[in-house]
Amino acid sequence: MAQFASPRVYREDVASEIANPAPLGLLTLAITTALVGASFAGFLVPTIHTGIGTVVVPAFIYGGVIQILAGMWAFRKGHPLGATLFTAYGGFLIILGALFLPLFGLTTSFGTNIPAFNRALGFLFLCWTISSAILLLAALRTNMAMVAVLACLCLAYLFLTIGEFANANGPLLAIGGWLGIICALIAWYTALGEILQSVGSPFQLPMGERGVAPSAPARRYGSEPTV
Repeated sequence: MAQFASPRVYREDVASEIANPAPLGLLTLAITTALVGASFAGFLVPTIHTGIGTVVVPAFIYGGVIQILAGMWAFRKGHPLGATLFTAYGGFLIILGALFLPLFGLTTSFGTNIPAFNRALGFLFLCWTISSAILLLAALRTNMAMVAVLACLCLAYLFLTIGEFANANGPLLAIGGWLGIICALIAWYTALGEILQSVGSPFQLPMGERGVAPSAPARRYGSEPTV
């Protein structure tokens, strides 16, 4: 029996040596969501399409690739929530970036049919809104900081979805953009809290740990594998 048990011990030892990928994933989530939100909110760049074309597309590529890498490390670490969140959001950002890159010519395929483009973008946002809502439900037993990140992320894309389906309604898109900025601020806070916990800093940020029944002990997001 020992010969069959030894590979399992080896895998657990290797996983324990992998650093917590949650801070990296949260930092890139914060950067990309802040830039997406700033573009739709008209913050810094007053025109939505100008903001997306000049500021957000490079962030999509950066945030998409780095988040997928963080997600893969989270899979290896045994953190299903972080692995799913970072990998899925990274892939979504790459798709969104490719949509606006002139190299692929996807926006020109709509020609002058702007309402059709708005509906297509709204449907893409709707798919991610549903996905983020699923992740929000899965995060309810982690901590309040992570719940707040996913709640704001879900609400931001919900308003962006409604705004695009309403033929790029400016106020609705602006609300979604500002919610994205709020999501980014909370994600930066959560990333800092994770880093401080990982290095054992004497200064710790309150993360809002959630208590559950003794039969199902809660685990801090990023510290131990979550079933």
